[in-house]
Amino acid sequence: MDQKRFTRDELAEYDGRDGAAAYVAYNGRVYDVTDSPMWEDGEHEFEHEAGADLTDEMENAPHGKESMNDFPVVGYLEE
Repeated sequence: MDQKRFTRDELAEYDGRDGAAAYVAYNGRVYDVTDSPMWEDGEHEFEHEAGADLTDEMENAPHGKESMNDFPVVGYLEE
């Protein structure tokens, strides 16, 4: 089964607020972080928001990119 392809505008709808799912993109993949207590209400550490591409921001994160392996891939980000 093909996974969904998200535009940046579509990804922004998944901001984790008001009951919405929380999705983030990293290196072209879109991950579902909805169930993570680290992403409550679509925010992570008061620095990152769901509904965004975090590829550039991950370089400055205190954890490695392998942390994304904890979340299911729900699609891909279109450029």
